[in-house]
Amino acid sequence: MQRIRLRYTKRGRLRFTSHRDFQRAFERALRRSAVPMAYSAGFTPHPKVSYANAAPTGVASEAEYLEIGLAEARDPEQLRAQLDESLPPGLDVIDAVEVRTPNFVERLEASEWQLKLDGVPHEEAGRAIGLFLAAEAVEVQRQTKNGMRIFDARGAVAALEVIPAQVGNGNDTGTDGTGDVRTAGPCAILRLVVRHATPAVRPDDVLSGLRVTADLAPPVPAEVTRLAQGPLDQESGTVTDPLALDRAAATDGQ
Repeated sequence: MQRIRLRYTKRGRLRFTSHRDFQRAFERALRRSAVPMAYSAGFTPHPKVSYANAAPTGVASEAEYLEIGLAEARDPEQLRAQLDESLPPGLDVIDAVEVRTPNFVERLEASEWQLKLDGVPHEEAGRAIGLFLAAEAVEVQRQTKNGMRIFDARGAVAALEVIPAQVGNGNDTGTDGTGDVRTAGPCAILRLVVRHATPAVRPDDVLSGLRVTADLAPPVPAEVTRLAQGPLDQESGTVTDPLALDRAAATDGQ
């Protein structure tokens, strides 16, 4: 059985696609593309597809990952192109590698996020970040299926900063993750790197922490995009490519 790891996106309006909705769309794409899937054993066989650390509904992402098992070998790039053509724009398959190394999920150590805070001046966001980072711990609460939970939102944050906004024409559609920021009013853009931990600290938890420490409350909900997830470079505070080891192993095996 050949295994392929895929990177895909959730852009624009399709950021509101739930994980279950994406699963259904992806399985339809597999059928349309006539992908020779491997199936599980048992009374009700299922295609061998595994998902890793999906982003919450309503959050855009440039770095979602899944793995599929094939009954027949296929070229990863051709397979990527076929699947991408069978999915709606916004759910885009942008990378594919043959599995050559184990423990992929363990490589997803951290995520890099972009938070767009419309109505928040750059200086106010910078002041709030300074107070948040200066705190030893920032307790926030979140409703879970087991009730209200209180936990520290500060300890998992590896980096948090305000970044310069690109000057655009105000026609950002948000479909490709590269659009310029609208300039009709103040808008702070934050870069956030969060370690994957238990309990998981999400961007909305950090926003809650900024409200706790600095009374920062954006007038409209933040636009959140995951830019990357993978190994965390501790020295630079950046998130690196989790598929790099598979690509290197494929090159060494040639």
